[in-house]
Amino acid sequence: MNLKGRDYLTLADFNCEEIWCLLELAQDLKQKQKAGISHQRLKGKTLAMIFQKASTRTRVSFETGMFHLGGLAMFLSGNDLQIGRGEPIEDTARVLSRYVDGILIRTFSHQEVLDLAKYADVPVINGLTDEFHPTQALADLLTIWEYFGTLAGIKLAYIGDGNNMVHSLMLAGAIMGLEVTAACPEGYEPNPEVVAKAQSLASQPEKIKVVREPQEAVQGAQVLYTDVWASMGQEGEAAERRQAFANYQINTELLSQAEKEAIVMHCLPAHRGEEITAEVLEGPQSVVFDEAENRLHAHKAILAALF
Repeated sequence: MNLKGRDYLTLADFNCEEIWCLLELAQDLKQKQKAGISHQRLKGKTLAMIFQKASTRTRVSFETGMFHLGGLAMFLSGNDLQIGRGEPIEDTARVLSRYVDGILIRTFSHQEVLDLAKYADVPVINGLTDEFHPTQALADLLTIWEYFGTLAGIKLAYIGDGNNMVHSLMLAGAIMGLEVTAACPEGYEPNPEVVAKAQSLASQPEKIKVVREPQEAVQGAQVLYTDVWASMGQEGEAAERRQAFANYQINTELLSQAEKEAIVMHCLPAHRGEEITAEVLEGPQSVVFDEAENRLHAHKAILAALF
C-alpha cells in the first residue's frame, strides 16, 4: 500500500487497512533492527523537527529513526526559528518544504499543525498537540498487538484526564476494533466532538464511551492506560488537579478488578504516586517500557511509509 506523501495529523486520517500497513511495517523494521539488518531506505532524506514543547521519547525516537533509515533529522526549537519572532506558520511551511523531505511538529495548538500541513508541500507529522498524540497511539497499538496477537475485541480502560492521549486512543480503538472506555472526573472529560468522531468511525459506537468511575471502566479490561494528571502547559493547575484526580489512580486494587492477564500502559513521563503507583509501574503486568521502545519502531514505520 502506498502512503507516500501523506500527512500524519490524526489517526482519523487513515483507515484500518492503512494502519495495519504501518503496524506491519513497524514490526518488520523492529525485527530487522533486532537481527542487525540495516535498511537505509531514507538515505539522502531530511526531516525538520519543530519542537515548541519539551520532549524525550518523540525527539529521540524520530531522530534515531531517521539515522537508522539513513536520513538526517534536524532539531529546531521555537527559539531556533523565526516562528519565535512572529513569522507566520504558512511562510515557515513553504520555506521548509523547499529544503527538507518532511516536517515533524510538536506544539500546543492543533490548528498550527493543520495550517502547517495546508501550506507545506512535504509530509507533515503531528508529534503532539494539546488535542492529539497520534504517533504515541500507533506505538500503543503495536504494543497491544504484540501482547495479545490481535486488536479486535480488546478492551482498553483509560483512567484519568480526558486529554490528547485519550482522544487519540479513542480514534485508534474505533478504527481498529478495540473497545475504549475512559473514566474521567467531572469537568475533565474528553472533548465531546472527538468522542462523537470516534463513535462515528466505530463499527459498534457503544464500544467508545466515557464513564465516571474507574471501577466501572476496568471491568473486563485487558489494557489499563493512564497519563499524567497535569500535562504540559497545565502546571499551574497541578494542585487543583491532584485533588480532582485523587480517586483516578492505577494501583494494585484497581488492577485486580481488571482481567487477570491485563497489561498496564502509560505514555510517560510518569508521576509515581499520582496517576500510577510505583508498585504497578514496576510490576510484572506493566509493559510501559516495551511501549516506550515501540515509539522508535512505530515512528520509523511512519517515516518510511510517508517519505
